[in-house]
Amino acid sequence: MLALGPSDREYAAVNILAPPKARLSIEIVHDLVCPWCFLGVRRLLRTLRRRPDILFELTWRPFLLNPDMPRAGMSRSDYVVRKFGGEDRARRLYASIGEIGRTEGVLFRFDRIRRTPSSVDAHRLVRFAARYGRADEMVAALFSAHFTDGDDIGDIHVLCAVAQGCGLNASETRLFLESDQEADTVHADNLRAHRLGINGVPCFVISGRHAIAGAQEPEVIERLLDVAAVEAAET
Repeated sequence: MLALGPSDREYAAVNILAPPKARLSIEIVHDLVCPWCFLGVRRLLRTLRRRPDILFELTWRPFLLNPDMPRAGMSRSDYVVRKFGGEDRARRLYASIGEIGRTEGVLFRFDRIRRTPSSVDAHRLVRFAARYGRADEMVAALFSAHFTDGDDIGDIHVLCAVAQGCGLNASETRLFLESDQEADTVHADNLRAHRLGINGVPCFVISGRHAIAGAQEPEVIERLLDVAAVEAAET
């Protein structure tokens, strides 16, 4: 029989005593032109990084804040008037969001945004990236492209450049974006979210049972993770 040394016995004891990690599926209902989604996702991921006891899988679900937006988008000035009634109100709101963003390490540059896009094609690109296991990276890159760089993420050239930066094949990405693949799925997911009673984003649905809406503080997110993790351990 093989004899265990002191260090081997200590390692075996740790393995016996260590509780199994909770496995959680997390659906993130979001829109890529929503600044609160950028903040909320950042807070969720920061919270999850502090929880090595949790194994998680993210699924990105599209939500269209502007379902009637033309696929070509519209000028930022026209959008601001339609959405907020004028520049002054928008400027105050963006200043508040920018201040919160700085505390989260998110640089919002609303002044660089010249065009408000339809987010349908950006959501399609996330689904395309998911085929290669790169959806998480793609979402982060699209948020940054829109809110920090001021790029038009409704423009196919911009989307191809973002995809290439995430390691996706440029020609395959262009062929995909020039088609209508996944467009129906994006609209179907948006409709599904409304049918589930989701009227605002971000919304995080954990293990299909618990949901929390808004760019919540990490402490609030962590409490929900605790509940879901305990339930996962009991099943």
